Amino acid sequence: MCNRPTVKNLRGIELRYVLTWHLALHGRASIADLVEALAFHGFDVDDPAGKSISDALRWERRRGRVRHLAWGVYGPGCLPRGTEHRIHQRVLALRAEANRSEAGKSVAPNSLRLM
Repeated sequence: MCNRPTVKNLRGIELRYVLTWHLALHGRASIADLVEALAFHGFDVDDPAGKSISDALRWERRRGRVRHLAWGVYGPGCLPRGTEHRIHQRVLALRAEANRSEAGKSVAPNSLRLM
């Protein structure tokens, strides 16, 4: 599990885009893998996380962008080039926003020295 604090709670289209982009880049993933990937990038989802993620992916399945491979396991579907570009740009903006909100929260190595 990642030690980074979660910064942004994703819902709706933002959650769908981040999940769809992750599956397009990394391929097959379980719900647990997707929760960890979201946390790694500084995102969080409403509880229960598994339900929020499966609901978001159900929406994308209807559009063919995500495939249901097994119980709790999803894979990438077909992304038209224009849709892929739009999703990619939105995910980059969300990650930049999450990184900006974390700026200044890390501890500098020199401040950890014992006196």
